[in-house]
Amino acid sequence: MLRRRIEKSGSHETHIKNQERDKAANSGCHKSESRDIKHDSRSIIVYGFQLWEQLVGLLCQPSDSACLGIVRIIFGFLMVIDTLMERGMSLADGIWGNVDTCRFPLFSFLQPLPLEWMCLVYMAMLVGAVGILIGFKFRYSCSIYLVCYWYIFFLEKTAWNNHSYLFGIIAFHFFMSDANRYCSLDGLLKPSINNAHIPYWNYFLMQAQIFLVYFIAGLKKLDHDWVFGYSMRSLSVHWVFMPFKLFLSDEKIDLIIVHLGGLFIDLFVGFLLFINKTKSLGLLISTSFHFMNSQIFPIGMFPYVMLTTNLLFCSPSWPRKLSRYIPNCFSIFLRYEQELQPSSHCVYQDHSTESNVRTPTGKDLKEHSEMTPPTKPSFLHQAVSVFTILFLALQCFLPYSHGITKGYNNWTNGLYGYSWDMMVHRWKIQHVRISYHNKDTGDTGYLDPMVWSYNNRRWATHGDMIKQYAVCIARNLQKFNVSNVELYFDIWQSLNGRFQQRMVNPNVDILTAEWSPFETPSYIMPLIVDLSNWREKLDQMEAALINDNNKNTNVIFMADFPGLMLENYVQPDFSNTTLTVLKGRVIVELEDFNITVKTNESLQIPADVFHKVYTVSETPSCFMYLFVNTTQANLNYSDGSVEERSSPEMDLDGDDKEETSQTSVPILGGSVKHFFKKISVNLHRSLQLGLGALWCIATRSSFNEFLNSTYKSETTK
Repeated sequence: MLRRRIEKSGSHETHIKNQERDKAANSGCHKSESRDIKHDSRSIIVYGFQLWEQLVGLLCQPSDSACLGIVRIIFGFLMVIDTLMERGMSLADGIWGNVDTCRFPLFSFLQPLPLEWMCLVYMAMLVGAVGILIGFKFRYSCSIYLVCYWYIFFLEKTAWNNHSYLFGIIAFHFFMSDANRYCSLDGLLKPSINNAHIPYWNYFLMQAQIFLVYFIAGLKKLDHDWVFGYSMRSLSVHWVFMPFKLFLSDEKIDLIIVHLGGLFIDLFVGFLLFINKTKSLGLLISTSFHFMNSQIFPIGMFPYVMLTTNLLFCSPSWPRKLSRYIPNCFSIFLRYEQELQPSSHCVYQDHSTESNVRTPTGKDLKEHSEMTPPTKPSFLHQAVSVFTILFLALQCFLPYSHGITKGYNNWTNGLYGYSWDMMVHRWKIQHVRISYHNKDTGDTGYLDPMVWSYNNRRWATHGDMIKQYAVCIARNLQKFNVSNVELYFDIWQSLNGRFQQRMVNPNVDILTAEWSPFETPSYIMPLIVDLSNWREKLDQMEAALINDNNKNTNVIFMADFPGLMLENYVQPDFSNTTLTVLKGRVIVELEDFNITVKTNESLQIPADVFHKVYTVSETPSCFMYLFVNTTQANLNYSDGSVEERSSPEMDLDGDDKEETSQTSVPILGGSVKHFFKKISVNLHRSLQLGLGALWCIATRSSFNEFLNSTYKSETTK
């Protein structure tokens, strides 16, 4: 028994020792694993810092400043022309002269200055553009230009478009860059920066921006309307497409060349420009594309700016190769030296500081003798690298930020200006009516929708601007002792060839309707997408109804929501007007009776009277008006002549700036002469307004008197 107990006790002690040994082993393993984890985390952090340092070194590696200097000169010249013409300096008195004209600023606190001060803003912007052109006080010139440019840009949303936004972005890129290191007055006045290196991110930031313009525009063109050819119509009639007419019909040119060709160019040309082996092909495609755009669309300096940005994808030193053939008198501006001055904005490798950096001479020797080219990134280098990444991330985010800024959405998403959806949306405004109700007197009536909008109907396609216009109208009505009113908007328009339909609920008082930049406007009616498949059928019907034999005929296709009413007036000349219901059921109210019209039924509409069309079906109704100008037809019949097709009064045919004209000036010698003559006239008038405003402010004289004398002198010429 004693022996058994001793054996049991010994085995128990052995078991306890084994457990302790296992615990010690496990503890050692855990400690070893924790040491390995700590070691791995340190390795990851160290590796991350090494990668970051390599990225900073890549973005800040020294590059030739020649190409960016030439791009700066061309961009500055184009912005001088843009300031005179598209920004409206030569027409500043007409744009900003009427204090009652409604403005549509992005931020409500932004308001236009008095006219003479607005002329000075333009003058300052012109001076800034010239400063960018010649590279004089470069940072100050860019700052002046940017402040004035963005002030005018944010002041009027009706003038927004993608390329105007791009101009401001490129100007900001120049402000951040060292573009005055080559061929600039700053370089002549300060030899230490002349012909110096610039960091690679100066090029990369602009190249990436242009890539995003192309690529995001291509992504936006994946829209159904663009892919199937509904966005841009009848461009094939332009002379630039003449070579394609040898083997393609007009319809195929519009679909294959314009739509599908534009889609693939935008999607892939950015990649072609970045890859060295395909760069020549990318430059050829991009140059041809923008040359064609310059002839088709009146879009200002945009094609020429994009042609200029093509130079950024070439070798940074290409201007030096051309400078061999420049006369010696210009050698002070265009230097051919292959070795450049060092710059503290760059990060050099040890061998580069020895072989690729020119030893300064003359006045700049003392300054550079104390500067050793940096071989490791400093805080400044890392800061600009972070800025480059964050800025490009912002440019990727903004075109798709419409999920946040819902107040600016309508039938399309986002603010038009930084979305890069160029030419994707073709608007046609058919009918705009503004009615008021005086709550004090009970009076009702109609207002001219264009009286306070400077003949610009673009506000009618954006819910935020409709709200701004209503507030402005109410403010102007107070000057006529009308202060307690309700305002109702009835706006009919078509998007990409669809039915004309309402965009705004006509039963909502816009003044009391709430609007927030982060909430969808409640008064915007939805796009009737269920009827989109009617477009091909509508084209066929219009082609069958309107041809060369009946040019005095016009057809309008309309759709309306259940429970709503359209009030319409037919001009006396259109005595042969027919309303045909294509889908649904409507009740037409005439002067003395009501008539129900069902699908495929027609009704003769009398001229020179108002009539109302009520949609009484459970689904949206579709109907068409067929107008025949009998007065013009009788005249043509009597004298045997053929006239162009005329339109009824209700057809306003207003095109938003998102749909541009399809005419342009051919590039012949006479047109070039006319172009520069136009620039000369605009420059003269711009300087006349700017200098006159400066004189009137300095002498405290009346600017209106100065304008009156100017108008008199212009009428006598």
